[in-house]
Amino acid sequence: MRTYLVGGAVRDILLGLEVKERDWVVVGETPDSLVAQGFRPVGKDFPVFLHPETREEYALARTERKTAPGYHGFAVHAAPGVTLEQDLLRRDLTINAIAMDTEGRVIDPYGGTRDLEARLLRHVSPAFGEDPVRILRAARFAARFAPLGFRVADETLDLMRRMVEAGEVDALVPERVWAEWLKALNEPRPGGFFEVLRACGALARLFPEIDRLFGVPQPPQHHPEIDTGIHTLLVLAAAAELSPDPVVRFAALTHDLGKGLTPPEHWPRHRGHEQAGLPALDGLCHRLKVPNAFRKLAEKTMRYHGHCHRALELRPGTVVDLLQRLEAFHRGDALEAFLLACEADAKGRTGFEQRPYPQAAWLRAARNAAAAVPVAPLLDKGYQGVALGEQLRRERIRAVAQARREAFNHSDTAAAT
Repeated sequence: MRTYLVGGAVRDILLGLEVKERDWVVVGETPDSLVAQGFRPVGKDFPVFLHPETREEYALARTERKTAPGYHGFAVHAAPGVTLEQDLLRRDLTINAIAMDTEGRVIDPYGGTRDLEARLLRHVSPAFGEDPVRILRAARFAARFAPLGFRVADETLDLMRRMVEAGEVDALVPERVWAEWLKALNEPRPGGFFEVLRACGALARLFPEIDRLFGVPQPPQHHPEIDTGIHTLLVLAAAAELSPDPVVRFAALTHDLGKGLTPPEHWPRHRGHEQAGLPALDGLCHRLKVPNAFRKLAEKTMRYHGHCHRALELRPGTVVDLLQRLEAFHRGDALEAFLLACEADAKGRTGFEQRPYPQAAWLRAARNAAAAVPVAPLLDKGYQGVALGEQLRRERIRAVAQARREAFNHSDTAAAT
């Protein structure tokens, strides 16, 4: 049996990166012969099998032929006569179309090693244009390998533009778009995903709520970068530095969608953009079937990020009410995720990247002080129902006020020292 390590595993070996999973191509075999050797079939659209010992995936060499628009319209041909070179030809990018035999020899018929050295994401053949998912994949690989200096080749970007103009991306189903978006949010530089999609015109088709932010000005004294779209990508970059959590990164990315809806005559100010963006966020999440955990934090971040930025100025009662709305007294750590998204917003501005964000520390301290108020004494005094809730709020306000006095006294003493 002739087997070859293919795709991302070979690419990452040549880049000196950790190999997370290995995929193999089998040449000259049939499904029956693999089953007879103990392989377990798992593929639905084409013959894929699990190795009986390693559980790694082995796929029969195959070719594909476009039969209809979109990414479902393919006829797959897998037979003993399909060569390794034919199998590699159907792949998306040259850096993913490299194979390695069992002796460690590299088979590279389409220049993948050359493009690895040149740091280029280049399509293998015109067949790239037959599958709109490859636009999302190319953008995602740009987000993954941007720290290594990779970029999309000019001719590939031109092909992606033609695909968008031909309406290929309009055939993508929401589940697949979200799956690629989620993967991109987990990449080292997730903003690269949106930069590439914007460059080829796919951002306006797939994520119009984000695309319309570009070209919208903001007050330069608060946003030296001025452009809201640029600010959004800076915020996403800051979120990626602060947290590996894709939920936090999603909230940071979408927090200013309302600014894209501000009438031009009101620019560069965006009064009420927090509320104005909520329907856009809801529509985006509904259309792409975004999971509730992402939607929930994004909504809170959009609605209350201004409150967080002004936390040091808020009255104790307002702070307690904010914490209550953020569910900061519930189990879990929803407050921490919110604070990270807000800190990313504050740092996602040109020249503000390294500025401290004391608002987060204060809100954590306020939450701890308020959460420490015991409920049992109030119950002993006969408080119940609404009355219990009102009295608990009053006690929490007192606790936050005391914590504020102690914090300010401490800072004044430190300053004097």
